[in-house]
Amino acid sequence: MYRESTLMTATIPPTMPITGAGQSNRRPVDRQALSRRLLGSAAKKSYDPVVDIDWSAPIPDGLYGLSPEWSTLYATPLWDSLDEDQRVTLTIHEYCSISGVGIWFEGLLMQLMLRDIYGEDPAQHHVQWALTEIADECRHSVMFARTAERFGAPSYQPPASILRLGKAFAATGDGPAAYAAILVAEEILDIFQRDLMKDERVQPLTRATSQIHVVEEARHMRFAREEVARRTPELSTWQLRKHRTLVAAVAAIVADNLVQPQVYASVGLDPQVAKAAARANRHYAGKLRHASTGLVAFLRDAGLVGGPSELLWRRAKLL
Repeated sequence: MYRESTLMTATIPPTMPITGAGQSNRRPVDRQALSRRLLGSAAKKSYDPVVDIDWSAPIPDGLYGLSPEWSTLYATPLWDSLDEDQRVTLTIHEYCSISGVGIWFEGLLMQLMLRDIYGEDPAQHHVQWALTEIADECRHSVMFARTAERFGAPSYQPPASILRLGKAFAATGDGPAAYAAILVAEEILDIFQRDLMKDERVQPLTRATSQIHVVEEARHMRFAREEVARRTPELSTWQLRKHRTLVAAVAAIVADNLVQPQVYASVGLDPQVAKAAARANRHYAGKLRHASTGLVAFLRDAGLVGGPSELLWRRAKLL
């Protein structure tokens, strides 16, 4: 399914630290020095999914689209009511929904980064890094689109109301909230995809796309963390409250829209009934909380989680 020499032997960066202790008490690293290191890393280990994945390889029967424990319905009566073929089909559509929402969010992140560096000196390494990251996100979006196409699944996207909210955020979001939004999407997916890429019950195509995403997003998350650490102390008390609310709203929207209700129709379930079951699923809520542990710890220490905004985090089951 993918080139053995590049993907199977790739060194996977460790996950981000699960504790934010001490982050707010240290000076952020030098922006240009970090950008130079990230540019060097990207030059040594980057992928072109169009080339590095064999898109003509057959899709094996009987393998899940994602680890069954990550299904939104796992450990519910609805999951128990499905036969094995239906469970495989459901997880393939769930992965394609997560990928589709990923395309939507990566489009927002690219706009935020382009706005952030607009008019700056392109000779600066942080500007060159931003352009490199945007190029990565373009390739990831194509990769996820091809994945859904290869699995024969629809191009799932959030509903129109969420698309409008995203468009407004892309046009106005800035400062630490913009980079915290990058972390919200990428760090939760990082834990999720690390599970998938090593699970032999999962489709090779899922494992390959997950591995590519994990390797390249590790660099993106490092830069975003440093930007949050560098910019948050500059906020006034009022601005801090505003950015906390924005980040919490983004987290709630992302968590609630990863799997669109239409996926459940792929196995004959009523989308609204299944969506209600997924929202009430304590097992899935626990998976989300575990995946967001490091993110929440870091953002809390940076000052971007706290006060009334925590209610949104709890409602999204990320706390």
